[in-house]
This record gives sequence, C-alpha cells and structure tokens, in this order.
Amino acid sequence: MRYEERAVGAVLGSAVGDALGAPFEFGLPGVFRERFPVGAGEMCGGGGWEAGEATDDTQMAVLVGESLLERGGLDPADVFARFRRWAEAEPKDIGLQTEAVLLGDDPWDTAAALHFRLNGRGAGNGSLMRAATPAVHFASAGRAATMDAARRIAALTHGDAAAWEGTAVLHELVRVALLGGDPLAVVSDVLGDVAERHRERWAVVLAPDWRPEDATEFNGAVWPCLGSALWALRTTTSYEDAVAAAIDLGGDTDTVAAVTGMLAGAVHGPEGIPARWTAALHVPLPGFGERVLRAEDLRELALALV
Repeated sequence: MRYEERAVGAVLGSAVGDALGAPFEFGLPGVFRERFPVGAGEMCGGGGWEAGEATDDTQMAVLVGESLLERGGLDPADVFARFRRWAEAEPKDIGLQTEAVLLGDDPWDTAAALHFRLNGRGAGNGSLMRAATPAVHFASAGRAATMDAARRIAALTHGDAAAWEGTAVLHELVRVALLGGDPLAVVSDVLGDVAERHRERWAVVLAPDWRPEDATEFNGAVWPCLGSALWALRTTTSYEDAVAAAIDLGGDTDTVAAVTGMLAGAVHGPEGIPARWTAALHVPLPGFGERVLRAEDLRELALALV
C-alpha cells in the first residue's frame, strides 16, 4: 500500500470514527453492539447528531490541516486564531477546557498555560482528537520533528505537558504506520523520547497487557483515551472492528473512536473503511461560512498534506 493511501486512511479513518461514535457519547459500555449485534454497525445519528455528522474532533483537525497548507508550515498563532473563530461560532460540541482557553482574553501563546495554572486541569484528550492532519503533514520530517510539532499544537489548548507527550506519541505511531510499519511494535522505543517525568505513566497505559478496565480516569482524559485506542488496534484485525470496539467501551466514544480510526485507518488503509460510512460522512465548519466537507474533501486534504 502506498504512503499516500495510508495518509488518506488516517485522516478519513479518524473522521469516520468520530462521526460513528458521536451518537453514543457518554453512553454505557456495550450499547453499540447492543444496537448492532450483527456486523460492525451503521452511521445512525442520535444525541443531536445527524447520521454521518462529524464533531469538533474532525472540525479542529481540518482547521489545523488548512492552516498548515495555507501558511506553508506550522504557524501556532494562526492555528489558534482559527480555533478561536470556530469556537466563537458556537459549534455543537466543544470541550469545556478548550472552550475556556479559546474564549478567554489571553494571547495564543499563554492562554492554555494560564488556564492550567488557575485550574490545574489540562490533560483532556482534545489534543489527541485533532492530530490526524498534522501527523500526516509532519511524518516525512522524521520522529523528532513530528513529535515536536505535536507538542506545540497540543500546547495551544492544553496546559498539562502530559497531553503534549501523549499527542507526540500518537504522531509518531501514525508516522510509523504511514511508512508501513507496525505502530504497536515500536511503542516501547517511542517511550524513550517521552519527557522523563511523564514516561512512567505513559508506559503503564501503553503496555501490551493494559486494558480499558485498568483505567484510573474517565476516557475523556488523555491517558486512557490513547491507551484504549491502542488496545482496540491490538485486539482486532480490521478497521471496522477496531472502531466498533472503541465505541463499545462507552464514555467519550467520538474521540476514542477518532483516535482509534486514525491509527486503524493508517494501518488498514482507506479501502478498509466501509463505503456505507464514508458516503454519509460530512463535516460542518462553524465560523467559516456554510462550508461542509465530505469524504472526498478530506481525501484531497490528506493528499495535499503529504
């Protein structure tokens, strides 16, 4: 499979997982399989979401990707400005922490740090959910560059460095998958590049024997979110089954499925993503006119980012 195809798989796979999981957000474990006992499920809508409608996870990923293209690289101030414009347009869904950072009056380069200093909370999974586009863009630059970019983008809205390190790990695992490698096989090696004070905790949730029931936090936190995505990838053999397993964990289903879909899409490629899911996929972009991106738009975005 070509590198470019895997890049499309990562971006499209994340968006599909997001839209598929959105109607089940904050539900109990098992509700996805209960609704779809045969096969891997359908784009069903619910919970305020249309069938196939992507959430803030994909919307923010698109904003990062378009900034990278239009600015010719990473311009953190521009990314933050796009995030703020989007947040001011009152999207259907936005994380409480992200909303507080974006809608405050603080400058782009201090807003997240000040919020974390005041609230002591900054390790939500919101920095993981939007990683597909920058992970694809920076993959060709190598491990150090992609992990550095991940940290810088995560820090725009998340003040806890644990979120930066988790996003850096995710970037690198996507990069390995894009190159045709096994992301699960390199986890221990990648952990060597995680900041030392965060390494041990990440090593626990990314270990081969870790399971979602071992989590000590809700999967809206960065640690169990990424840990659950790796578990879903490890325990399945197809894109469909991986995202279905992620959604069936319950909780923050859209984001866990978006992160799982990002990795599974890169591993299994776009041909592994069912057409019945991509056909319904659509990504409204509040604050940017009446734009609604479809699967083909995401495909073109992914290819432009390579």
